[in-house]
Amino acid sequence: MSRSYPSTIAAPLEHEIVITKSRFITHVVPVADVADADRAIAEVRRAAWDARHHCTAMVTGVLGDQARSSDDGEPSGTAGVPMLEVLRRRDLTDVVAIVTRYFGGVKLGAGGLVRAYSTSVSEALDRATVVRRVALTRVSVDVEHADAGRLDNVLRSWVDHHDATLGDTTYGAAATFELWVPAQELDVLRADLAAASAGALDPIVGDARVVDVLP
Repeated sequence: MSRSYPSTIAAPLEHEIVITKSRFITHVVPVADVADADRAIAEVRRAAWDARHHCTAMVTGVLGDQARSSDDGEPSGTAGVPMLEVLRRRDLTDVVAIVTRYFGGVKLGAGGLVRAYSTSVSEALDRATVVRRVALTRVSVDVEHADAGRLDNVLRSWVDHHDATLGDTTYGAAATFELWVPAQELDVLRADLAAASAGALDPIVGDARVVDVLP
């Protein structure tokens, strides 16, 4: 059975809600690591320097094994941790959520703050494009230029039916197609390529790595 990995998001996004006159502006940003997340937080702080709070939550690492949160002046446990729980429930990693609050003059209480911060992140993520992450094996296939167009069509159809993805195609002495293929599909690929080329094509199998797969 193949291992499952947390997902991430495709692109940064911004979402705002207003609760009892307080504005909660959420930025959710895909990041490479903790330092990248800290840069995203710093950018939001600079842009919204006049806000009272910039509460944050981040999860990083291929396995989502690094996490951090901050209440940034809100009562302890009412902002950062609820935000982090949303990221955990969505099974996301390499993402940071920053919720900027402009105080509206009415106190929300601890329960109100928990709901406001968690709802802010949850609604923002509802608008995100989620990117699955899977362990795939790199495969390259060399083909004569005259056959490249036909093989391109064959491979595009093949990856659509085998949870694989096409990488870059390079053109040198031959056309080299790159595929990322689940380990359990490698034998199927070999057989299908042999059938499509009267046995002329033999894929070169490389290393496995965790890659992003857009929906």
